[in-house]
Amino acid sequence: MELPEDDERPLTQAEVDAFQRESLFMRPDEVDPDFHPRLGNISVGFTMKGIARAVEPSPVEYVAIDIREDDDHIKEALAIHKWNQVWESAQFRRRYFDEDELPEQMARIADLGDLNVSFVPRTNSRYHEYAPLLYSLPASTLERFGLPLFRAGMWPYGIGEIEVDRYLPADFEARLSRAWAWTVWPHLNSGSGLAAFSSDDPIKLLAHNLDFWVPAITEVIQATLRGFPVVDEGTEAGPVELIDGSVLEGAIKANPRMGGPIWLGVDEAAEKVSETVSAADATGRLRGIMDAVKSNRVQDDFSPRWSFAREDFERKLYSKRSKVSVKFVELTDTIPVQGPESEVLGRIVTNDFLAILNARNKEIVVLLNSGVTSRTEIAQILGYANHSAVSKRLDRIRQQAVDFFGLS
Repeated sequence: MELPEDDERPLTQAEVDAFQRESLFMRPDEVDPDFHPRLGNISVGFTMKGIARAVEPSPVEYVAIDIREDDDHIKEALAIHKWNQVWESAQFRRRYFDEDELPEQMARIADLGDLNVSFVPRTNSRYHEYAPLLYSLPASTLERFGLPLFRAGMWPYGIGEIEVDRYLPADFEARLSRAWAWTVWPHLNSGSGLAAFSSDDPIKLLAHNLDFWVPAITEVIQATLRGFPVVDEGTEAGPVELIDGSVLEGAIKANPRMGGPIWLGVDEAAEKVSETVSAADATGRLRGIMDAVKSNRVQDDFSPRWSFAREDFERKLYSKRSKVSVKFVELTDTIPVQGPESEVLGRIVTNDFLAILNARNKEIVVLLNSGVTSRTEIAQILGYANHSAVSKRLDRIRQQAVDFFGLS
């Protein structure tokens, strides 16, 4: 769609919507499996000659903030763009900004100290938090689950697409969850499909939980980008000197890396999905969860449909004692995706996994213990739920584990 050349006439909302849709989505005849799906990166070298590269980067934590459509919007958008572009600086990003340079929401989080936070606009769909997963899906999968044919995505978030919710299905998150589970499932259970298991099977629920997979695919993205060549801007490696003359420990001066496609086409995207599953073992203890679930299967975990998994279970069931029905796994050092539905209690962040614990307490419970969010101020700043409710729930879960395993 071409915008009208007459600058005197303001665009109608219909024209704006048509332009936005065309910039976000492609037509089926435009899809080329050699070039779609695609996720890219823009080098910070376009705006900076050198960066402070973190020697041991902390894991990224996505934080959604409100971006207002007013006179401060440009300042806020540019600040987010600059902050996110220096992703290699990790926990030292705040060091690029003067005290009065950051908008209020960003400044209050920056004041908490050196945290590796990537800011994205808050949306109802959580499109920006889930974009890395979304842009790994081929067109056939998007169409299969009723999702639009998205064009190329960029990581990290830069500028634009703030009102993306108006162009997405109302149940976007649910559709994306099903699409991602369908894509990742063969890596989790190659012998039996999703339909072989009940709707509340723990591994099936895990496959659908987008928050669990975002840290893993983010690590894959960063690992890929770290393999990109640097832009030779003449910056010599050495200590990073601060304004007061001191040295920033844990960082070195470096040339910025080049940008480009992080993955391009169906085959490369599929490789990155496979790498994401491997990375999930480090970011979310995936194998530990799967081993705990598989070794404690119960009959209710399976659907009525025949499958190799069910046949194997029943053969073992009738030859050995009945499996236990409670599964309890505690994960440490995992990185949550911070959103308004998260709840924070000290260093514990509980997400949607608590929904996995059903009324009869027969499903797996996962506690996300983040080494990043060690302060409840972020919860207060971003309006998370009341801590006392979390405390009570955690107490109940701990007591259930104690009672079941006879630890009292």
